[in-house]
Formats: sequence, C-alpha cells, structure tokens
Amino acid sequence: MSRTVPRGSLRFRLTAVFGIMFFLAGAAIFGGALILVGNSMEYTLGLPFPAAQQSGPDTARTTPMSPDRADPAAPSPLPMVVIDAASRETVLASMQTNLMVKGGLTVLAVGVVATTLGWLVTGRLLRPLNRITSTAERIAGRTLQQRIDLDAPPGEVKRLADSFDSMLDRLDQAFAGQDRFIANAAHELKTPLAVGRTLVEVAVARPTASADVKQLGENLLAVNERHERLIDALLTLARAESATSDLLPVDLAEVACSVLDQMDERCRRRNLRVRAHLDEAPVTGDPLLLEQMIGNLVDNAVKYNLDEGVLDVRTGTTAAGAFVSVGNDGATLTPHEIPVLFEPFRRLTDRVGSTRGSGLGLSIVRAVAHTHHGDAAAAPRTGGGLTVTVTLPCAR
Repeated sequence: MSRTVPRGSLRFRLTAVFGIMFFLAGAAIFGGALILVGNSMEYTLGLPFPAAQQSGPDTARTTPMSPDRADPAAPSPLPMVVIDAASRETVLASMQTNLMVKGGLTVLAVGVVATTLGWLVTGRLLRPLNRITSTAERIAGRTLQQRIDLDAPPGEVKRLADSFDSMLDRLDQAFAGQDRFIANAAHELKTPLAVGRTLVEVAVARPTASADVKQLGENLLAVNERHERLIDALLTLARAESATSDLLPVDLAEVACSVLDQMDERCRRRNLRVRAHLDEAPVTGDPLLLEQMIGNLVDNAVKYNLDEGVLDVRTGTTAAGAFVSVGNDGATLTPHEIPVLFEPFRRLTDRVGSTRGSGLGLSIVRAVAHTHHGDAAAAPRTGGGLTVTVTLPCAR
C-alpha cells in the first residue's frame, strides 16, 4: 500500500490528524452534554410548578395544598401544577432538537476554525524542516557550499540543522581534498611519462641509432602512449564521479557533431558508414565531461566496429529526457554480458577481439551520466554489435 497510495505532505497529515482528533473530542463532549441536558430537563419537567408559570390549562393539572398543613396566618399559596408525560416528552424532544442543531453547527464552525489555525500553526512549525529539505535539494545539485544556518531557539530542529551543517562541512572538505588529489596525481603521473617519452624520442632520432634501437623506441612510445591514455581515463573517471561545478546549457547534438568531425579520419580509414540523426537534445551539465562521454561512445563504436561496418549516432528528446545513442556493428553479444562492459577494467577481449582499450570507456560514460542525474544502458544489436544509449534530464 505504501508504494501505491501517496502519503502527502507532513503538514497535511498533521493537520488532518489534529482536525479529526478535535472533531472526535468535540463530538464526545457534545454527546455527553446532550445526555446531561436531557437527564436534567427530564428531572426538571417532573417537578411541580406554580400554576401562574404554566402556559395553559390544557397541559397541566392543579394540585392543591393539604388543608391539614395550611397555615391560617400565611398567605394563600399559588396552586401547583405538574406537567403530564405527553407534554413533557414533547417539550424535551423540542429542546433536544434545538440544542442538537445549534450545538452541532457550533462544533462544526469551531472545528473548521481550529483546523485552519492548525494548518497555519503546523506550517509555521514545519518551516525549519522545509528549509532543511530545500537546502538538501540544492546540495543534491552539487552545490556543497550551501548551508542551512538555522536561526532558531535550541531544540530538536535546531540540533538537526546544526548536525546537517557539520556534515556538509566534512563533505565539502572531502570533495576539496579529492579535487586536490586528482590535480596532484595528474601532475605526478604525467610528468615522468612526458620525460620518458622525450628521452625515447631523442634516442630514436639520433643519426647513429640502429634499426633495433628504433624498433625498441617505437615499442616504448606505444607503451608510453597507452599509459598516458590510461592515466587520462582514470583521472577523467575520478573527476566524473566527483562534484560537477561548471553547469552550463549544452546541446548533445552539437557535441555529437563535433565528436564525429574529430573521428572522421578514423572512420575513413576503417571505411565505416556513418549514419547521423542529430536532433536537438538540450541538457545542463559540464561541457567537458559531456564531450568526453560522447567521445568515449564514438571511440568505442569505431574501435570495436567491423571494417566497412555501420556507425549509427542519434540524439533527440523523449518523455524520459534528452538522449544520445551510439550503435555499431561487431561481435555478437548476449544480454547477460552487457553489465560487465560498464565495470572498470573489464573487457570482453575473447568476443570483441581487441586489447587496445583500457576497459574504462563505458565506466566513464556511466559515471558522467550518473553525475548529471541520468543513466546509461546498452543493448545488443541484431546480427552483432552494440547500441549504447545515455539519457539525461532535459534542460529547463
């Protein structure tokens, strides 16, 4: 039931509970008052009254005083009357009806006023919680600099807000430390590779270098290049999984068109047929990460494609959001092998037949998609190959 029935807001639920409790309490009090008033009126109407206070002779009978108890010196008392049973029931029913109508309307009016006041008071009491929720939603958009900074008397809500601010401080420091680590790692890891590449290039370029030295130098340069790509991929993956700061309007169609222009020469060398259907797909995100994401998709599609195969690139919007889809021909894959492709350093080399990749391409794609509140999915193509689709929220 909790999955199908909406629970509503806390303010609405509290107001409904307090309103129902008030109406139940008011109904109980009103019912008790009706019983007490009915018993009192029945007792009162059973007492004798002076004849002068009765409204007519038809509804009463006179009860004279006993002559043995009469005081000759006292003035003659008024004759006493007693209301008969039928008249008593009529008067009692009329008074109960009048009391029930007016009392019920009073309880209803007071209940509506009390419920309205309860709605207003509940909103006032829940305002700090709404502020905490709004701050949490902004933080979910990767803005760790936000703080609640609740100005309220000491209490449970104040403690919750202060604890939340303390947690944000620790998270902000952790992400800042991660960014510094990524920057330092990029410097410390790339510098030795750059120095080694320069030394190998100088050694190979010497006139006295033999053919074996040149062949060894080319192999070392290839290994060095692969290490550089691996480090770049690792740094990109770490940056994709951290907070994004540059959130700008981006059209996935324009990014895909730019990536295809960069891959044009490689596609020509493989004699690939490129099919591009690039409809407008506006999103909000980090332009560099989104370009890296689409670049990885197209790079994988070219790298693991068949010679003279098809490269299918599509962008557009659906009810789920903006999407970019890249498909290629290639080895036949089964559905249970698809999740493995998104794991870091996992390659289906026995089925794809290539060990040139680092195994981080689709991991980076999914990390970038999750950072932008989207998702990446893959499906095997009929006849062999793979189609990877990334869906992101459309730009507002």
